[in-house]
Amino acid sequence: MHTNKIGLAVHDFAPSTETMREYVLRGLSRIPKELPSQYLYDERGAKLFERICETEEYYLTRTELGILRRNMDAIAARVGPGALVIEPGSGSGLKTRILLQGLDDPTGYVPVDVAREQLTNFATSVVREFPELEVKPICADFTDDYEVPACDNAARTRVCYFPGSTIGNFKPAVAIEVLQHLAELCDDDGGVLIGVDVKKDRETLEAAYDDAQGVSREFALNYLVRLNRELDAGFRVDQFGYEAPYNESLGRIEMALVSSRDQVVEINGSGVRFNKGERVRTEYSYKYTLAEFAALAEKAGLKVEQTWSDSEELFSVQYLEPR
Repeated sequence: MHTNKIGLAVHDFAPSTETMREYVLRGLSRIPKELPSQYLYDERGAKLFERICETEEYYLTRTELGILRRNMDAIAARVGPGALVIEPGSGSGLKTRILLQGLDDPTGYVPVDVAREQLTNFATSVVREFPELEVKPICADFTDDYEVPACDNAARTRVCYFPGSTIGNFKPAVAIEVLQHLAELCDDDGGVLIGVDVKKDRETLEAAYDDAQGVSREFALNYLVRLNRELDAGFRVDQFGYEAPYNESLGRIEMALVSSRDQVVEINGSGVRFNKGERVRTEYSYKYTLAEFAALAEKAGLKVEQTWSDSEELFSVQYLEPR
């Protein structure tokens, strides 16, 4: 556990360097190659993702913010008073502030994020903005095991907040497991407030994940910079490009780094061969129709109780409860 200068304790379950090395080498030994997406978010990666959210093409953040602001009273009524809010993958917390301001007397907030510096800075700002709120940050990969710390104030209910279409980063079978975990965290009387991106035209989707300014490309390539720094890897970053095509048949954006030449990269003494044009998947972003996501939630033991959307039906915010 780490405590900062204002006395905020950060419960630390962050993955070790050894775990990161194991996951990375395992992913690069697969066909096709892949890199585990959770390691995109070091300190610089987290800041670059914030910049992506501000690009003109990335409709998701501003659309979800609009949905929250227009429907906050209805969302607060659905969640109920005295809730403990647990947020796996809290990030910069822009949407979280709107939620905490709009809820009826929330008792506590538990942000979970793997980017320690961003987590600590955000949790500290929440403590200052909401001095009556009990804040218990956890530094962890939210897909791994971690314990939600006990809070002094008894909550009437628990709600898991999972915005930003993060659920889309998982293949459907894994997404079901993630939803099951969220259901366990919120208990039988609570719920899951979740952002779900909606299927739409290819042009809009591909532009959102490969913006004209090149911020998405910089974000993806920063992964290699991190591997060079933390795993003593030998990636030549300038010898990799970036692609994010939409696979319509599978309903997902497929973000990948692409080797521009035949090469062998040393990673902590292990040589990994890359062929010219070979793609290394870094992240998926699945898109769902409302019916498709309702069916996915049902397989996880959850039912959609309410859905809020924007006028163009670009995005949805949904409230799920255990069946």
